[in-house]
Amino acid sequence: MAEQIRIGVFVCNCGSNIAGYLDVKALAEYAKILPHVVFVRENLYTCSENGINEIKAAIKEQGLNRVVVASCTPRTHEPLFRGTCAEAGLNPYLFEMVNIRDQCSWVHMQEKEKGTTKAKDLIRMGVAKAALLKPQEPIQSEMDPRALVIGGGIAGMTAAMALGNRGYEVTLIEKSGELGGLLLKLDKLAPSGADAVAVARKQADLVRRHPNIHLLLSTHIDEVNGYIGHFQVSASTNGSKTQFGTGVIVVATGARVFRPAGLYGYDGEKVITQLELEEVFKSGAFAAKNVVMIQCVGARNDERKYCSRICCMVAIKNAIEIKEKSPETGVKVLYRDIQAYGTENEALLQRAKELGVIFIKYDPARPPRVEAGKVIVHHDLLGREIELPQDLVVLSTPLVAGEDNEAISKLLRVSLDANKFFLEGHVKLKPLDFATDGIYLCGNAHYPATVREAVSQALGAASRASIPLSKGVMSVEPIVSTLVDEDACRGCGLCVALCPYGALEIVRGEKGRKVRVIPVACKGCGICAATCYHHALSVNSYSDAQIGEQIRAFLEESA
Repeated sequence: MAEQIRIGVFVCNCGSNIAGYLDVKALAEYAKILPHVVFVRENLYTCSENGINEIKAAIKEQGLNRVVVASCTPRTHEPLFRGTCAEAGLNPYLFEMVNIRDQCSWVHMQEKEKGTTKAKDLIRMGVAKAALLKPQEPIQSEMDPRALVIGGGIAGMTAAMALGNRGYEVTLIEKSGELGGLLLKLDKLAPSGADAVAVARKQADLVRRHPNIHLLLSTHIDEVNGYIGHFQVSASTNGSKTQFGTGVIVVATGARVFRPAGLYGYDGEKVITQLELEEVFKSGAFAAKNVVMIQCVGARNDERKYCSRICCMVAIKNAIEIKEKSPETGVKVLYRDIQAYGTENEALLQRAKELGVIFIKYDPARPPRVEAGKVIVHHDLLGREIELPQDLVVLSTPLVAGEDNEAISKLLRVSLDANKFFLEGHVKLKPLDFATDGIYLCGNAHYPATVREAVSQALGAASRASIPLSKGVMSVEPIVSTLVDEDACRGCGLCVALCPYGALEIVRGEKGRKVRVIPVACKGCGICAATCYHHALSVNSYSDAQIGEQIRAFLEESA
């Protein structure tokens, strides 16, 4: 006997986000006349506790075997509603979400009638698809209980220690011959005033002595294959090849300081960077009497539009150190804006002013000019140019993406942003995860960060990586590609070449060359199914029949 489809539709007001621009009552009334719909409820906030409880109650009391929620984006709320269905005893993949906020109310704020009509179309299409949904079960795969950390700076060492302390075997790869990264080139850390090299060496010593950490210095990664729980890594250490498996990967490759060649007369002697100033501090050779610091050199321009965030605090820290070492030395900081976020950083800014550091705002349209023995800058408050004596100019330059980032992104099949820093899966929902499961990021590899921020992110990335490691078995959503017609597959390999996640491979069997899907690696993007001209592949819950039914539902009403 064929299953009787019983669909429940829940239409959300989302406060005024939806109800302020669409006729939600009309949407709810319209949903009642759609095929297979036996229950409709309008909610103020469907994602609230009351809304969740109403869905659970309706599933049980009305005998619902399909649920449609018309509200906001599935990117944030679909897991919540699927979990709600599961708690009520309904397979969570018999749920369909319709986005009437982003796709209707937010983009048609001035067109209430047309926006409402479009929302009706989307709800009708969602109901049509829901009728064809099939139960799905999560895909499970065993986890290799080992971790790989790429990068031996403070973030990489912290992540490796955190994972090692939890009992996991960790391989830490560093391309240089020593641990510590940028910390080895710094003098003091703000706001604590701790010796940067001492901090780095203390952490490096802990890493070297940790029984669960296998350290590979002077090592480059040649190849990474596989997927979460089953990555295979090939690396070279001074020409010697090594291969090993790992379940998760943490990227902590750091960043490098921009070298301002050709800017402000930079010569590395009389005009230097903040990093080079710290090296002068460490050598004990500082002897300048008039120092001028220029902020935003090589950043916030057409080539690098971003703010490096930490440059202002580095300048303030170094200005304070100059005044504490040599109170008679004049220090001027020429800035566009000051980034001193947080109470401790604000206190440092105030401390610098109390010590006599002078801050002068400049207009980027009229940047300072460095000349022999002086810096000329237009003073906005005075309304004229002033001359500042100098025997040392210090340029605050940004952190820029590591030289290896592009190569690593290709090896791991992860994304970079416009500035070649690594790109997280979602800025709010997955700030330490890549879109590719099992790979995490932290520190300056992601974006310029202070030492405290890098350590915090490293601990977070280690925690995220620990989740699949601790389970031993990885559970993945079943919304993945499947080979629905093996006979139709010609083994051409086009889908394999186009898959951005390495989730397909060609294997030879009794029927010749055929594609094989690696479900754990698949993200359900649908590129393979859309590419296959023989329709051998499909994506669970997005089959040709389901999409076709949505299209028919739209065209029937339009006609």
